[in-house]
Amino acid sequence: MTTRDPHIAAMRIIQDAGGNLVGRTRLQKVTYLMQLAGFNGEFEFEYRHYGPFSEDLAAAMEIARAFGYVKEDEHTAEWGGRYSVYSSTHQGDPIDKRRAAFVQAAKAINAIELELAATAAFLFTVEKQACPWEETSRRKPDKISGGRLERAMAAYEALRRVSAPNKLPVLPRC
Repeated sequence: MTTRDPHIAAMRIIQDAGGNLVGRTRLQKVTYLMQLAGFNGEFEFEYRHYGPFSEDLAAAMEIARAFGYVKEDEHTAEWGGRYSVYSSTHQGDPIDKRRAAFVQAAKAINAIELELAATAAFLFTVEKQACPWEETSRRKPDKISGGRLERAMAAYEALRRVSAPNKLPVLPRC
C-alpha cells in the first residue's frame, strides 16, 4: 500500500477524475483498471456480480465521505435504481498528471462498457481465463447486446494507449 490512509487514496481518485465521478460501480471499475495500469495499489479486488469489486475501496470512500473529503449525492435513475455522484471537497492539481489522464479516460467510458472491460481484464489477470471476452459474455449475457461488447473491447484498447507505468495487458479474443 502506498498510503497509510485509504480514505485519502479514495479521495485522490475523485480528484484525479476531475473532481467528480458518477456511480459506485464506475468508481470500482476505474480504480481496478487504474491499479492494473500500475498506478498505486491500495485496494484488493475480488470478483462480484458487477465484476471486480473492492470492499476496502467501498469502506475507504465511506470514511472519506465521513471526514468530509468527498461528498456523495444519491440520485434515482429513470429506471428506478439509485446511483451516487461523488465530488471532491478538496481542490488542487493532481499529484500525478498521467494517473489523472488515465482516470479521466476510464471515467469517460460508458458505464456498462466499462464494467465489461474491467470484468474481462479481471478474468484474464486474476482468474487466468484464456478467453476473457468470451467468459465475460457468458457471465453477462444481458449486458453484451447492441454492440456493447465490441465497444467495450474498443474502449479497453483505447485505455491501453493511455500513458501509464504498466501497459494494460492484451486481452485475447478467442
